[in-house]
Amino acid sequence: MSNNETLILKKKLLATGIRIGTQVKTKFMKQFITKANPEGLYMLNINLILERIQIGAKFINRINAEEIIVCSGKEYAVTPIEKFCELTGAKKILGRFMPGTLTNPSLPYYIEPKLVLISDPQIDSQAVKEATNAGIPIIGVANTDNVTSNLDLIIPANNKGRKSLATIYWLLAQEVLINAGKLSHNEKIRYEIDDFETKTVGDDANQV
Repeated sequence: MSNNETLILKKKLLATGIRIGTQVKTKFMKQFITKANPEGLYMLNINLILERIQIGAKFINRINAEEIIVCSGKEYAVTPIEKFCELTGAKKILGRFMPGTLTNPSLPYYIEPKLVLISDPQIDSQAVKEATNAGIPIIGVANTDNVTSNLDLIIPANNKGRKSLATIYWLLAQEVLINAGKLSHNEKIRYEIDDFETKTVGDDANQV
């Protein structure tokens, strides 16, 4: 990607709010923060966001896609995860993460993935706890207010906004496919960021 293309991409990404954090800064996320904006919201470093997404894609490609689970209890993460799993072949767990999923072999829904990808360490705390106990590596999208002590790889980003979550998974899916040799650096995946975004009833009404 040329310098000009990189600048265009960054400008596009900034418009999605991907780097906008919260008014809280944890010691775990301090390294990814550049400054606070006039409203008191901490801002994440866009270069580090992109760098960690690339590292995450390489991590993901070391493992068979069917042995990766992507989970989230966040409503806005539903469509992003569905699209990501459609493109990469990873498995999804949406909504409540059932206790024992990764730790109790006697349960009918017990699974043994090789990697867990979560969207929010706080919302997805049950998945983080079980993956940690089972010794399964965890990649997590984390905002400025998150505690990330149990994550093996942090992807710093706004994990609260719809557009931002869509952008994170869109970027990650694209990098995974490029790293896997299924997409060239000059190609784009068949979906746009908007296709990754979770829509609500209000959105549908506004489109009529």
